[in-house]
Amino acid sequence: MSSVYLLLSHGSRDPRPEIAMQQLARLVCHKLPKNHNSVNSEHLVGIAALEMSPQPLHEQIQQFAKSAFGDTCGGLRLRSLSQNENRLKIIPLFLLPGVHVMTDIPAEVALAQQAIGQDIIIELQPYLGSHPNLEKLLAKQITTIKAEAWILLAHGSRRPGSQKTVETIAASLGAVTAYWAGPASLESRVKELVTAGYREIAILPYFLFAGGITDAIATSIEELKLQFSAVNFQLAQPLGASAELAELIWDLTDR
Repeated sequence: MSSVYLLLSHGSRDPRPEIAMQQLARLVCHKLPKNHNSVNSEHLVGIAALEMSPQPLHEQIQQFAKSAFGDTCGGLRLRSLSQNENRLKIIPLFLLPGVHVMTDIPAEVALAQQAIGQDIIIELQPYLGSHPNLEKLLAKQITTIKAEAWILLAHGSRRPGSQKTVETIAASLGAVTAYWAGPASLESRVKELVTAGYREIAILPYFLFAGGITDAIATSIEELKLQFSAVNFQLAQPLGASAELAELIWDLTDR
């Protein structure tokens, strides 16, 4: 069986997330079985974005399938990676089971499958935030910074129940939660911790890559420093493209 892989992110106008996605794709390439070595790796692991892309996601999926398996007029021609079934595995690099993960992405995948036909089977893998070892990467961040209290700051989602994942991870890390796009806000959590007597507060962004939002978080923390001058604030880094994250992504391709 021949498989190719498409790493799917939200998309951003900031160039940094796409650069990080490209780095992750290269790292995931290193996980490929040795029998893929004879095939150009750029056709085996690709990247796509749900938003902020000139093409809708279903068209990006079709284009990647064509580059991976070849195409002719009127349809797809399978490249001779295998005589067996060909699969395109899509891994959503999203941290919360929000509307994008539960509704938008499956709908786009269904459109792509309808257009491609059954010669290539598209498999939508579990989203990144569902991996049980993700919190280990976050815990690694915590060990590098000394603080009395931690805030796990996530984006938030309008889908009911989607924040349960963040709450569970925060509890295991001994942190409290805050949300950039909803309650409880970062400022309100800081006020609660300061009132409780904490003077060393660290913020762990529950985001994949540096970008516009993490820049805004850093600016917000500078404002909090002025508001709470007796408090020492520290800001950890987002997860970032790393071999450890690539390992989790590769694990999701077989779940």
